[in-house]
Amino acid sequence: MTRFRAAWVLPIESPTVRDGWVEVEHDRIVALGESRPPEGGGEVDLGRVALLPGLVNAHTHLELSHLRGEIPATRDFVHWIRTVIDARGRLPDARAILRGVEGGIDESVRCGTALVGDISNTLVTLGPLTRRPMAALVFYELLGFNPPNGRQVVEQALTRIRSLEVAGDVRVGLAAHAPYSVSPDVFQEIAAAQHRGELPGPCSIHLAESDAEVEFVATGGGPWRPLLEDVGAWNPHWHAPGGTPVEYLDRLRSFESGALAVHAVHASASDLQTLAARRVTLVTCPRSNRLTGAGTPPIAAFYASGVPVAIGTDSLATVPDLSVFAELAAVRALAPEVPASMLLDSATRLGAKALGFEAEYGTLAPGRRAALLAVDIPPGVDDVEEYLVSGVPPEALSWVCTEGFKYS
Repeated sequence: MTRFRAAWVLPIESPTVRDGWVEVEHDRIVALGESRPPEGGGEVDLGRVALLPGLVNAHTHLELSHLRGEIPATRDFVHWIRTVIDARGRLPDARAILRGVEGGIDESVRCGTALVGDISNTLVTLGPLTRRPMAALVFYELLGFNPPNGRQVVEQALTRIRSLEVAGDVRVGLAAHAPYSVSPDVFQEIAAAQHRGELPGPCSIHLAESDAEVEFVATGGGPWRPLLEDVGAWNPHWHAPGGTPVEYLDRLRSFESGALAVHAVHASASDLQTLAARRVTLVTCPRSNRLTGAGTPPIAAFYASGVPVAIGTDSLATVPDLSVFAELAAVRALAPEVPASMLLDSATRLGAKALGFEAEYGTLAPGRRAALLAVDIPPGVDDVEEYLVSGVPPEALSWVCTEGFKYS
């Protein structure tokens, strides 16, 4: 048993402790507190650091890591999608994709991430993730605006998930890409499978990401139909459902068994109330939104609505790095009125809860995994929570390695 002392300890679900300690046995937290700890056990004084749980990146696409620096920023989201389709269509060497995945995982760990919600169309990320210390819920993402049989699409996906051999802290779930790329019956079949208990966790959905998506759902107009026609995915029998993307998926019962609504840049106040009422977690990725032309997310409105908010980086096709700390700084810049403690909660506890890992990650508490992240705090810093959401560089981070739980 080892006791780690730190100048600040952030349990997350309770106030920050000055001059605190965390006691660990093997890979689990046994106890934590402040002032004088109990006698016995070895003690390590970590010095002037803040000790907190490893961060949670609730939305990324590790299999796109090989596209780093390949996709230019734009103000037109649909144009950005076309560029990504073209880049992926060039069929890079499978080894290059795998190297990108492995590099993305290693970068995430260096940047303080303990748990990730990864979106994958191919499940190529499963192998590398099972060989690394980072926990993950890998969402097997379905696309298909005009599939011949929506039930068959979902059943085939479920069969593939059941056939996989995953171990440790890596799990597999389903994701429906977005309202403009997935048919209504596929959304309904995923909701039905969740209701029957056939999915191990929530569904993830890109939702209300662009104004083009809002227009397409409301009227059927805008640039999405030409893109669907160009890629051979248009359904001539489809009719615009009307309303907002959130209202549309709510009618399809996509939120009844829990979901992650990613982006929501163009969600209305009423939409946010619906997401809050359905206990959907909203995952915000503001750096990506800016570079893809999706827009600027109304961060303060997210928090004011009461909807749980988690943090995601999105992929290296859109952002320069996979640092949740950098994403927190972008969130803080857009919403200076939101308390730093709430932002840290989003980057830890709420992300872990959204991904179904709240019993293991996201907080410092007895029984949780000892994924302890130490952040060097410069002299003169008094408001540690504010410092942590200001953009902490990777070189200021270190993992506290304990018996049976070692990050590298």
